[in-house]
Amino acid sequence: MPRPLTPEAIASICEHMNDDHADALVTYARVFAHLPEVRAARMTGMDATGMDLEVQTPEGENPTRIEFDHTLLDADDAQATLIRMARAT
Repeated sequence: MPRPLTPEAIASICEHMNDDHADALVTYARVFAHLPEVRAARMTGMDATGMDLEVQTPEGENPTRIEFDHTLLDADDAQATLIRMARAT
């Protein structure tokens, strides 16, 4: 059964990414947002079309949006998309 992309699911994904995959968030920012100078990144939100990061660069902290290559169907699609993005880098 698909898991809807609810606010609770989004909060869980953000917490998991920040706690367990901070290095992947830096890579997403460097590769998909074209910000090679990113030193750290934190996922602050997500919706069906993209993810929001707070990135640390030499100039300071900046909000950054990375659009997905498709509109997410549900939380399972979000997880699969984030994994696919990590493998593509």
